[in-house]
Amino acid sequence: MTYKIAPYFRLDSDSYRPLTHPVYTCLTLSLTLLLLVGTVNLVQAQAVSKPVPSAANQPLVTKIKSTRGLVALWDFKEPSGQSRQAVGTAAFPLAETGGPVPRYTEGPLSGYSAGFGEGGYLSLPNARTGALNIHGPKQGVTVVAWVNWTGERTGFVGGMWNEYQDGGKRQYGLFVSLPYYNGKDQVCGHISKTGKPTPPFPYSIDYSASKQPVPANEWVCVAFTYDGNMIKSYMNGVFETRPAELIDHTRGMTGYPDGLTQSKNPYFFPDGIGNNGSDFTVGAVLLKSGMGNLFTGKIGGLAVFDRALSATELTRLVR
Repeated sequence: MTYKIAPYFRLDSDSYRPLTHPVYTCLTLSLTLLLLVGTVNLVQAQAVSKPVPSAANQPLVTKIKSTRGLVALWDFKEPSGQSRQAVGTAAFPLAETGGPVPRYTEGPLSGYSAGFGEGGYLSLPNARTGALNIHGPKQGVTVVAWVNWTGERTGFVGGMWNEYQDGGKRQYGLFVSLPYYNGKDQVCGHISKTGKPTPPFPYSIDYSASKQPVPANEWVCVAFTYDGNMIKSYMNGVFETRPAELIDHTRGMTGYPDGLTQSKNPYFFPDGIGNNGSDFTVGAVLLKSGMGNLFTGKIGGLAVFDRALSATELTRLVR
């Protein structure tokens, strides 16, 4: 704004004097300075009121996109209310389901992330999964995610996993913390051939679990790979072997009077991935009680590959 001050000032009833006195000059300069300071403060206030995302990590995105076998990569930059679009072999639009999925102005890929834990999750119907419907007796798969987990309860990150409909339509899925069979607070990679629980156990036992725990309230890269024979869990690109151990809740089950002893990382599973008809979901899975295993926290990126990535490749994708 520009303010004009009259060039003359009336000193008495008979005459006008030019506005050249030092007092008036100081008054003019003071008004100008106040206007400039006010403008700067207004701009600063506007900047504070509008959250600015952290910078996009284009080098990391480029590395992910150039890795062989990429099916889909979501960076969750879309605002709440819009479907989340992927790059890769197709857009695979993930729709908000069960409630809104808020967007946060932080994340290791786009500078944004999707927030979970209040009931909303993202989904794509089975009929539209296309190349995400990864299955076969020797078929490999890798799921990688950049997450900030709150440390609360079991959390499903992403994949094709349905534990209830038609007895179960499990295929593949990445979880954080599956405590029932020795996976508490760890990166867990689940694979199923039949889609149903693992006999004679009440639930599917076939998952790897990282040796390293997943820290709470910290951005980390979690992943699992499956090569048709072994499931491996990775934390920040690092695979650590777990020695054979007695698996909780297996003692006294049919055929296992002393319980089942095996390694959780890697986890031996030569059966392959079934084509069981699951939807692709992010942040929750269907249980008997409804949608459950709700992930609590933020997911800043999710990538699916149709092969088992090597340890070297996963290390490159951490950051």
